[in-house]
Amino acid sequence: MPVHEWGSTGDDTPGLLLLQEIFGVSDYIKQRASDLAALGYYVIAPEIYWRLDDTSLDESDPELLQRAMGIVQRLDWGQAVTDSVAALDYLRARGKGAGIVGFCFGGGLGFNVAAASSPDVLVSYYGSSLPQLIDLAPKVTATSLHHFGDADTYLKADAVIPTLGDAEIHRYAEAGHAFDNPMPAFHHADASELAWRRTVDFLARHLPTSQGQA
Repeated sequence: MPVHEWGSTGDDTPGLLLLQEIFGVSDYIKQRASDLAALGYYVIAPEIYWRLDDTSLDESDPELLQRAMGIVQRLDWGQAVTDSVAALDYLRARGKGAGIVGFCFGGGLGFNVAAASSPDVLVSYYGSSLPQLIDLAPKVTATSLHHFGDADTYLKADAVIPTLGDAEIHRYAEAGHAFDNPMPAFHHADASELAWRRTVDFLARHLPTSQGQA
């Protein structure tokens, strides 16, 4: 499975599994990986679509969303979970702590992975498949943070939040789905900035790096 890497693999470096949106390991995901690596984490982002053919995506394509959704519909979800668990197990075997950060498609996939093979922490941004995965909630024992946009027409937070137990939950008024993505069709600057600050603080508290403050 092709895996992108960022940051140091040093003895004191916790690992983060970064799970992509439906748009693959895009420039945006790579930037977030770099942001996390700058905080002192060793970050890996697997190519979840690697078993499929014809998965190239052009972010300038006006049909980008439709094409990406078509790719996801061809994906074997169970195999994607298995592949992601293997990536998490690789990080865990390093013995320095391992967490998951997932966006959209990856937020739901990360939740499923956390139920199957508990990481130390889970950060899920508007996990698009959460409504279909709520029965797994009792199996997610990782310390968790979830971000939701109140203007998300794809994912209704009110249907999901009651199932998430003692997870840290943040909601963002007027922010829609994928509000952290910088593409103009999705981006909500204020929500993106605040959610990222909260993510950084959460990781610093629950999966600290040798830098002292993530």
